[in-house]
Amino acid sequence: MRFSNTVQRLEGSGYKSWDVHMRARQMKAEGADVLMLTIGDPDFETPPSIVNAAFESIRSGRTHYTRAEGEPELRAAIAAHHAQTGGQPITAANVAVVPGAQCGLYTAAMTVLQPGDEVIIPEPVYSTYEPVVGATGATPVFVNLSPASGFHLDPDALAAAVTPRTRAILVNTPHNPTGAMLGPDEVEALADICLRHDLWLITDEVYSHFAYDRPHLSPANLPELADRAVVISSLSKSHAMTGWRLGWVIGPEPFIAHVGRLLACMLFGAPPFIQDAALYALSHEVAEAEAMRQQYGARRALVCQTLTDAGPITCRAPEGGIYVLLDVRQTGMSGYEFGHLLLDKTGVALLPGQAFGSTLSGFLRISLTAPDADIQEACRRIHEFGSSL
Repeated sequence: MRFSNTVQRLEGSGYKSWDVHMRARQMKAEGADVLMLTIGDPDFETPPSIVNAAFESIRSGRTHYTRAEGEPELRAAIAAHHAQTGGQPITAANVAVVPGAQCGLYTAAMTVLQPGDEVIIPEPVYSTYEPVVGATGATPVFVNLSPASGFHLDPDALAAAVTPRTRAILVNTPHNPTGAMLGPDEVEALADICLRHDLWLITDEVYSHFAYDRPHLSPANLPELADRAVVISSLSKSHAMTGWRLGWVIGPEPFIAHVGRLLACMLFGAPPFIQDAALYALSHEVAEAEAMRQQYGARRALVCQTLTDAGPITCRAPEGGIYVLLDVRQTGMSGYEFGHLLLDKTGVALLPGQAFGSTLSGFLRISLTAPDADIQEACRRIHEFGSSL
């Protein structure tokens, strides 16, 4: 039987590098002493007050159909949250609720892209960006970010990548996996390119809660981008709610109207009791969320301090996010080779940088989403292994 061209385009080029994670998971299931620092699923529990809000909603009968684009109260709360965290003032009409930022990325791509378009994406790139863009029939055009610049944007390289087929630029800030955050000059450069070439700007800001050295800056804060900026975010990382699948897309009203029709075809609204839990999270001071942010900051410091003199391997402190990059270029090994060897010799599982593109072939990503004791022990083993090389 034949399958559609759409599903044939869903496999990204970086999936092979997940072999380390898959092998480590199998080893752990078989009883091996393995420390998993590969994926970004928080080790923290969802705050009890949010859980209670969901149970209360279920008990009150909030288990039926809801609006495809989300409940008005939650959309208004998301709009207020967006304005408070660095975006320009918007209303509920600029918001659609989606089951997680991944669905937000897919709906945004399906709404603004079509076959034959090109989308400029800085690389390293999160592994699902390529297949999501491919699903629309558009083509991702990768622009390499340099380790020498701390993986910050090169406006000239971005501008040079624009062609008559370019429809959008897709960026992630704070960036997964490098932790780089957009600065004012980069935001202005992005705005200039999008305005000159009539492009959409799609920003994945799911890690905006985790900014350590300076505040998060959303390009959507610029009024001149109001009719072409799309923001994607969620509660998955900030409130340890990955399994709840609750996120949102923000954009101009005509964009949201199209997203609403697309969501009606896909799922016809997120579960109302989950939306009520999200409304509670966004409209109350949840102390655990801030405590998690501080804990990630402490783990970031622990990793970088421990691995500063680990033989030929080094790491850099991320500006934001919940990951640290391990630089193994001086070993002469690729991240893929180093990751398998590290797993075999120490039982520590990290994600090879090739999962995010060839730019990171000499790096690995350390996820901070593991208990403190596991991270400390993993760093000890990595330091000991690196010093022996």
